[in-house]
Amino acid sequence: MRKVILYFLLGATTALHAQNFSGINNSLENIFRLSNAKTRSISPENFRGEKGKGGMATTGTGAGAARDLGAPWKISPSVVIKTKSTFTVAEIDSAGIINHIWMTPTGNWRYSILRFYWDGETEPSVEVPVGDFFGMGWGQYAPLNSLAVCVNPGSACNCYWPMPFRRSCRITIENLDEKDMVLYYTVNYTLTDIPNDAAYFHAQFRRVNPNPNKQDVVLLDGVQGKGQYVGTYLAWGVHNNGWWGEGEIKFFMDDDGRYPTICGTGTEDYFCGSYDFDTRKKNAAGVMESNYTEFSTAYAGLHQVIRGDGHYAAQQRFGMYRWHITDPIRFEKNLRVTIQALGWHDGGKYLPLMDDIASTVFWYQTEPHQVLHKLPLKDELEVQ
Repeated sequence: MRKVILYFLLGATTALHAQNFSGINNSLENIFRLSNAKTRSISPENFRGEKGKGGMATTGTGAGAARDLGAPWKISPSVVIKTKSTFTVAEIDSAGIINHIWMTPTGNWRYSILRFYWDGETEPSVEVPVGDFFGMGWGQYAPLNSLAVCVNPGSACNCYWPMPFRRSCRITIENLDEKDMVLYYTVNYTLTDIPNDAAYFHAQFRRVNPNPNKQDVVLLDGVQGKGQYVGTYLAWGVHNNGWWGEGEIKFFMDDDGRYPTICGTGTEDYFCGSYDFDTRKKNAAGVMESNYTEFSTAYAGLHQVIRGDGHYAAQQRFGMYRWHITDPIRFEKNLRVTIQALGWHDGGKYLPLMDDIASTVFWYQTEPHQVLHKLPLKDELEVQ
């Protein structure tokens, strides 16, 4: 009898845990837990993520290759997005959370605009060129290996930012280019209840080229509500010789005035590097050399250094990211974020720079949100 009672209690406890665990916030520590959450995936082989309806396509970009095989072989692995058109990548009418997005976009990555809409919004919460969203703002592949974003050979863009929604989710991509593009993609998500304290994911793109003289670069402005700032990606193109990263990042939160609550000590410091990202070592001739050193870690990196070819593509360009995963910048009412573009004059005096700086910032906040900063026109997006 005692064993029967013990088994009953164990079974009741297991059922209770399964009922209570939402199936989100997964990690190695809780991956064994049962949940009533439902796993779904949207791709060109199942546009709506419907149960039992994957691989049913009879037409698609792979139809020719599968002409002797037919369904359920690889008929629809990708989509063609026509020039000057918008394609709906995902549309979900339920409560849930996006866990992972994989994309391999062709074409000009600055001319493909990602937008995310939560719970029936008419204004997007995310509006970013696809390249910059995945840390590839210069339009070419560079390895990126972090917790939130991974970009793997040859152009496999992966996003792991968790994105909860309570009623619906819609993701689109607009092709601004004069040519059609091909998109391979997968959106993996979970249908489940969302906790009351879950905020909504936001991301915004800005670019200044050149940055006005002696003006701080605005990364984010006009945010109203409660939330946390979680990430910065910069595609920085220098217009001067010499070091360019003396500038400080500043977080003005909750009605700060002229002076911010959080002020960094230098650009490379904020991106978790030091001393110009330089590795100083002697060459074979015993001469000390200094070079930028790429690095890519879980939370920060200088993952891309374009050194120039000495001809038409002569300018140096850099890609950097900083994810505030363990140290989110929390705000109660509002937030503004800036960074300085600063180098050196001869004689040890700071030189304000007029560089090409494109930024993508990531944050969570309560809704409704303010309308995002206006996206630049196509000519102003172009990587020159």
